[in-house]
Amino acid sequence: MNTVIEEHPTDTTSAVASAPPLAASEARVIATMPKEYLTFRLGAEEYGIDILRVQEIRSYETPTRIANAPPFIKGVVNLRGVIVPIVDLRLKLACENADYTDFTVVILLNVRRRVIGVVVDSVSDVLELGAGSIKPAPEMNSSVDAGYIMGIGCLKTGDVQRMLILTDIEALMSGPEMGLIAAALH
Repeated sequence: MNTVIEEHPTDTTSAVASAPPLAASEARVIATMPKEYLTFRLGAEEYGIDILRVQEIRSYETPTRIANAPPFIKGVVNLRGVIVPIVDLRLKLACENADYTDFTVVILLNVRRRVIGVVVDSVSDVLELGAGSIKPAPEMNSSVDAGYIMGIGCLKTGDVQRMLILTDIEALMSGPEMGLIAAALH
């Protein structure tokens, strides 16, 4: 999806002029971000992850619990002979509710040569986002861990504005509290 901006020499008011310019480093980061995202919901928020990380989407089935695992690691499932850890993103990201309904699904991801399942409330669709639709991640104070946020996707359909939290799923799944990826690399 390419956006064409026409220049009008006599027009001194422009939507582009009202937005602060991106720093060169922010523009480079946005230019290297994925172009297509699988969107999903966690509570009232909508997230997007790189579609190239997605292996498949499955209905939720209760995993086998692992002793002493953090509450957001629900357990493991056997997927065609491969043992797959299941992480409830709703619990990991401290969403208000983590109810299991008919819409609850597991997105199976390929992260660092490992398959990991993440539980989400529902899957929406696949969107293609151009660089003009992606804004830099907001700066947060040190008490908020936003290192997994790559940017914010801004979409407008008619009068409805949508914002997607574009998630670096590899960074989110690689945290030391996860204990999933580090074990796979040794």
